[in-house]
Amino acid sequence: MSQMQPLSLVIVAQDEERNIGRVIETAAPLVQEIIVVDSGSTDRTKEIASALGARIIDQPWLGFAKQKNFAIEQASCDWVLSLDADEVLTQPLVAEMRALLEGPAAELEKFDGYKIPRVLFIADRAIAHGGFYPDAQLRLFKKEKGRFGDRLVHEAIKMEGPTRQLQHPMNHYAYKDVAEFEQAMDKYARLSAQEFFNRGKDYYRKRLNPANKVLHPAWTFFYRYFLRGGFMDGADGLKLATIYSGYVGKKITYLHKLVSENNG
Repeated sequence: MSQMQPLSLVIVAQDEERNIGRVIETAAPLVQEIIVVDSGSTDRTKEIASALGARIIDQPWLGFAKQKNFAIEQASCDWVLSLDADEVLTQPLVAEMRALLEGPAAELEKFDGYKIPRVLFIADRAIAHGGFYPDAQLRLFKKEKGRFGDRLVHEAIKMEGPTRQLQHPMNHYAYKDVAEFEQAMDKYARLSAQEFFNRGKDYYRKRLNPANKVLHPAWTFFYRYFLRGGFMDGADGLKLATIYSGYVGKKITYLHKLVSENNG
């Protein structure tokens, strides 16, 4: 039997008892160690993860990118699988990854990182259209080659070398209902506006064009609902396209507010 490439699973978590168990259980057959970096859970997150063999490290919240990079630093293997606490590997994906990790090392190391497609779930319903799939995220990578870029929101791993996308998806159980999705989009809009503002006047002022506040959200709705088939997801597709176009508009609204508050 081929020996599997040693792999560390790292997860950052806070109050994730709803999903943390199945995240760990589905990935466990692929990994040699499980590390959960917890930032103050008050539910059963740490208890569940510990019972499934995870090493728990308590770390006050540093921000999305810094917290995830801290978790990566704790890994002892040369290869890392960095999952969010609501990302569950599917069985076809596990089989695909197993074949890759058990195959010739030279084949695996042709790439420094591997992206995994994600299927977004609202409650237990998959959202297959509207631009929410494949939403591929770089999750499997050489520890020495990948770190999350230092952003307030929508952090992503920056790689030094080549990457490839895997065929099979993981499931992203991000929101328990549409209302929770809407709340998250408002939070992300505020963080994105702060990100724009922090980059300086030359960066953000072109986003403050008055027409942008109307045209960009309108185009976003048309693109996601009609061109990317959001209408095929029924009432949820309409709600999600509307919320996402609103998120685009809110980023500009919140940026205007930041500029006004800081520049008089």
